[in-house]
Amino acid sequence: MNRPVTALGIFSGGLDSILAALLLRQQGIAVECLCFVTPFFGAERAEEAARRYDLSLTVREISAVHLQMLKNPHYGYGRNLNPCIDCHALMFRLADELRQERGWDFLFSGEVLGQRPKSQLRPALQAVDKASGCGSRILRPLSALLLPETAMERDGLVDRTQLQGISGRSRKLQEQLAAELGVTDYPSSGGGCLLTEPSFTVRLRDLFDHEPDCTPADIALLKQGRAFRLSPQARLALGRQRGDNERLRALALQRHVQLRCAECSGPLGVLVAAAAPLAPQDVQLAAALVASYGKDQAKAQVAVRLEWPDGRVEVLQVAPLARERAQQLQL
Repeated sequence: MNRPVTALGIFSGGLDSILAALLLRQQGIAVECLCFVTPFFGAERAEEAARRYDLSLTVREISAVHLQMLKNPHYGYGRNLNPCIDCHALMFRLADELRQERGWDFLFSGEVLGQRPKSQLRPALQAVDKASGCGSRILRPLSALLLPETAMERDGLVDRTQLQGISGRSRKLQEQLAAELGVTDYPSSGGGCLLTEPSFTVRLRDLFDHEPDCTPADIALLKQGRAFRLSPQARLALGRQRGDNERLRALALQRHVQLRCAECSGPLGVLVAAAAPLAPQDVQLAAALVASYGKDQAKAQVAVRLEWPDGRVEVLQVAPLARERAQQLQL
């Protein structure tokens, strides 16, 4: 081949993806890393690792197509709402589109055979290859010696003897390889995806049940502060601290009602209706919740200021909701 071999890798910034990229770069392969962003995982860790180890990184936001997949994954969910097989297949499919667009030779990832029970057992890897439509172009450098030889290896684009045969959940072999490759700073294993966190997936299941047409903007709002289900038609996001309040205000859309205590400090509430108009009892309940978490929560009546989507401002006098009742409504 007259030009350098090129490879595009799905990159999270974790130890495995760092090692996979460096193993290929060590062979003289021109490596490009690709990190996908959704409301459930971001690019911060990948960007830091790419800077630290001088790796070229492309970041792609895929919230809409990822959410569409998440609502009805072909291979189902893991322990929580993590559709790992479908998610990986989607990422490889999108990565392959970019690979073809830019003319790279093949794809790679830091997946390790047997490391994760839902997505990295042999049948799961095979399912990802098939569902993505680009299995013949996927190399997994850390476990390659335990997997069938790929066309890239047979054709001499990659030296198979310089790849690894790591499997299982232990990180001992990765840590040894990291020392050999000069990788001294890397994040701990696990974490990084909200879809594996039980507390968040309770909220997400509730959203899917009541608002099946929800959008990435709804997911972003769901991540902030406390979440309450007021009725089948309405939910409330309530800030826990100033940072939450600022993010909630930034995320509030023209269809949302914003609520704050009018005469004392307290949280910002964002009231969301699955369908307009809002029921009066939902508005009253949202105001009572805002009052319950404000500084005047011990008073019999609290003034709560409502900012409606049409610019109208209204002040309601409400009794703060009993904390026990508030906790029953919290997701």
